[in-house]
Amino acid sequence: MLRLYAAADSAVTIVENGRVERALEGRGARCVAVDPRDPDTLYVGTSDEGLYRSTDGGGSWEGLSGVEHPRVTAIVVSPADGTLYAGTEPSSLFVSRDGGASWRELEGLRNLPSAPTWSFPPRPWTSHVRAVSLSYTDPDLVVAGIELGGVVRSPDGGKTWQDQRPGAYADCHSLAAHPATPETLYEAAGGGFAESGDFGDSWSAADEGMDLHYVWGLAVDSEDPSLVYASAASGPGQAHGGGFSGAEIYRRRDGGPWETILDGLAAFPYALAAAPETPGALYAGFGDGTILRTQDAGESWDEVARTPGGLAALAAVRV
Repeated sequence: MLRLYAAADSAVTIVENGRVERALEGRGARCVAVDPRDPDTLYVGTSDEGLYRSTDGGGSWEGLSGVEHPRVTAIVVSPADGTLYAGTEPSSLFVSRDGGASWRELEGLRNLPSAPTWSFPPRPWTSHVRAVSLSYTDPDLVVAGIELGGVVRSPDGGKTWQDQRPGAYADCHSLAAHPATPETLYEAAGGGFAESGDFGDSWSAADEGMDLHYVWGLAVDSEDPSLVYASAASGPGQAHGGGFSGAEIYRRRDGGPWETILDGLAAFPYALAAAPETPGALYAGFGDGTILRTQDAGESWDEVARTPGGLAALAAVRV
């Protein structure tokens, strides 16, 4: 059975077996991560109320202290050893090696030479860690995407950092990896799509076939690492302005050109999530709260749920 966790402004929505339940209401949920070893354990970062954890699939919640900034913009659990990383606004990265009981800031991120130049255009006095990706094979390899500042990398669990990686886009929105190709990493960004063959050390643009280049959502098929999906609009105003987005969802196979599988979209598709252990199955979460599903790699779609508006993140797990 499959379960979806959707993070939105007004609640975390849990979709399972036709049931739709809401939890953590009014907390401003904006990012979600599920422990790969336990589908009932999930972490949610909020806009201004810090970090929460549930160990019973969203039935009950506890606030986690130790992350110094209340605006948590990224949360991820290491598939290699279970270590937690939480990114914030202003741009800082915190690590927990005890399931969230205690946290330590990785101060080297803030000390990078490029850090003074990081700036988020709507709030130019700050920036945030938008995405974090962790290696499936090396628990010390960490890649972080700064909005807006670039993609940076640590080979030693955050002790030291390599500044903006060559070829990566500066306006990073999403990062994605796959266990079957552990050296490959993908970036969706304001400017296009990029890929890395050395887990974030160097990058190259891979936009052929895309007619929209403000790329946001990103997912890799659960069984086929060469099947990648991305969502995009023509610019930030169309994506986030609240009007007709004109967005598209793209599909890319075997490194070939991108092809459109949904277009002319009214609401922006902020979140893409591949269904575990189900080839060709993908969920798309939209800013108006709609969740669509395809089971044939985008050839056909159906609606599976409607959640509160402001949907920002989506996770699919097998239970």
